[in-house]
Amino acid sequence: MTAIRVENVYKVFGRRPQEAVRKLRAGATRDEVKSLGTAAVIDTSFEVADGEIFVVMGLSGSGKSTLIRMLNGLWRPTSGRVLLGDDDLATVSASRLRALRRTTVSMVFQHFALLPHRTVLDNAAYPLEIQGVGKEERRERARAALELTGLGGWEDSLPGQLSGGMRQRVGLARALTADTDILLMDEAFSALDPLIRREMQEQLVEIQQKLGKTIVFITHDLNEAMYLGDRIAVMRSGRIVQIGTAEEILTAPADDYVAQFVADVDRTRVLTASSVMLRPGVVLPAAAGPRRAARAMREAQAAAAFVVDRDRVLLGFVRDSDVVDAARAGIPRLDGLVQTDVATVDEDTPLSEIFAPSAESLVPVAVTDDHGRLLGVVPRVTLLEAMVPPEIDLPDDTPADGPVETVVGAGATTVNGNGVPDGYEPLPPDDGVPGLAPDELPAARTAASAAEVAAAAEFDATTEGGTR
Repeated sequence: MTAIRVENVYKVFGRRPQEAVRKLRAGATRDEVKSLGTAAVIDTSFEVADGEIFVVMGLSGSGKSTLIRMLNGLWRPTSGRVLLGDDDLATVSASRLRALRRTTVSMVFQHFALLPHRTVLDNAAYPLEIQGVGKEERRERARAALELTGLGGWEDSLPGQLSGGMRQRVGLARALTADTDILLMDEAFSALDPLIRREMQEQLVEIQQKLGKTIVFITHDLNEAMYLGDRIAVMRSGRIVQIGTAEEILTAPADDYVAQFVADVDRTRVLTASSVMLRPGVVLPAAAGPRRAARAMREAQAAAAFVVDRDRVLLGFVRDSDVVDAARAGIPRLDGLVQTDVATVDEDTPLSEIFAPSAESLVPVAVTDDHGRLLGVVPRVTLLEAMVPPEIDLPDDTPADGPVETVVGAGATTVNGNGVPDGYEPLPPDDGVPGLAPDELPAARTAASAAEVAAAAEFDATTEGGTR
C-alpha cells in the first residue's frame, strides 16, 4: 500500500512561478528560468510504500529540503500533486492540513526545535498536548517513547542539560509520541558527531523494525543513505536522477553524476552475498558415489564439490583427491568423505563480513537460506571483483573470463568460478580411476556432462521454486 505519492511536482520561488513551470516543461533548464524564479524542485514523481525508509540524497541546493517541506504541507507545490493517502496537500483545507499534521505525519528537524523551558518529558509529550490528550495519558505515552529512544531516567532534565545526541533523541521521541504513520526527517543526524550519528542511525533502524513507520529521510551523506534506505532517490539541480536500492545505485549508476557520487563508497558494506553469489560449479547428492563425483568434478575442472541432501540442505564438501582415492579403493558412497567445516553465510550478509571466513576456507563461502539449503557460493575472486567500481575497466591484456593459471609452489593451480583453493593438485588423468579404459572415455565424459546438467537443472529448479 502507498503511504505517499508525489506526481509531477514543481516548486518555483519567485515572481512568475507558473511561467517558469511552463518553460521547464517545454525543456528549459534551471538556469534558463532564473529571471522568472528559482526552480527548487522540477518534475518530481515517486511513491513511498507503507513501512518503507525512503531516503532522498543530494548535495546542498539539490532541492531535497524543499521537497520534504512539501510532504507535510509547509510549502505547497507550484504544480503537481502530493498525496498522503487520499489527501492532496495542494488542495486540502487549512483545517484538514492541521489535522493531518497532528495525526498522520510528523517531522524531526536537524536542529532539534525543543522548548528550552520545558523538561524532556514535556517536550516529548507536546504533540499530544496540542491534540488535547489528558496530562496523564500524554505523559505515559511520552515516557514509553523516551524509553524506546534510550532516554529513560532523563524525563525531568531540561534540554540545556543534554548532549547534542540526547537532544536529537528527544526530537525523535516527540515524533514517536505523536504516533503518526509517517515520519519526515530532514538532515536529522547531520549536526551530530560521527560516533553519535552512527548510534542514532542504528537506533532508527531498530525502532523502524519494531514500529514499522513510514520514514522519509533527507541527507547529503551517502554512507548514511546507503545504511538507512530501503530505497534511495538521488537529486541533482531540483530533479531526481535515479531511484533504487543502495545496491542498484552502487552497481548500476544512472549517469556519470551518480557514478561520481558513489565512487568513494565502501562497497563491501553495501553489497551483500546475494548480489555477488554464483551458482556452485558442482553440487552432488549425498547418495552419489566417488566415480560419479570424480567424473563431474573432472568435467567442471573443479577441485572440490558441495554435497547436499534430498532437500538441498548443505552437508559439506568433498575434495578431488579424496574422491579419486575412494574410487580406486572401490568405496561405493561419499558419506565418509564429506568435510563439514564449510563457511556459510546468509543472503543478506555484507561482503565486509565474508572476507574473514573466505580467507580461512578451502572452498568458496556457501550462501544458504534459513533452512540450510544451498543457494550459491562466493569465491574469493568474486569478493575482489566486487570491490571494483563498475566504471573501472580491466586492462586489455587481462582475460575477462575463463581459467587463470597461477603458480603455487612448483606446480600450477587453476583458479576459476568454482574457487579452486591454493595448493590443490589437478585430478589425475581419466585412466587413474579403476575400470575406466581409454576407449570408454567419451562415454564417461558424456555421463559426467549429463550428471552436471542434471545437477544444474536441479539447482535451478530448486531456486526458482522459491528457495531464494
